[in-house]
Amino acid sequence: MIVVAKLKAKSGKEEEIEKILTDMVGKVGQEEGTLTYTLHRSRKDPTVFLFYEKYKDKDALSFHSSTPYFKEMFGAIGSLLDGEPEIDMYNEIARLNR
Repeated sequence: MIVVAKLKAKSGKEEEIEKILTDMVGKVGQEEGTLTYTLHRSRKDPTVFLFYEKYKDKDALSFHSSTPYFKEMFGAIGSLLDGEPEIDMYNEIARLNR
């Protein structure tokens, strides 16, 4: 199960939100069912952040979404966001790993 989450920071809040999101990556590292959790920042618009997430299954995603640190992260970034996060789910069809 693949999740892509796009978040836009309010102008001037980019560095603050980047720190919070980067800290989240370290916390998610302890989740067994989270296979990939990568944070990106747009080169075109530095206020835009994107998470690429891969979970073993639906239960792993549910576990991730219910953790205290997940809830804390959204509490911390709520006032820093310019609009609602855009979250899409995908099924993996093909992959290349090197």
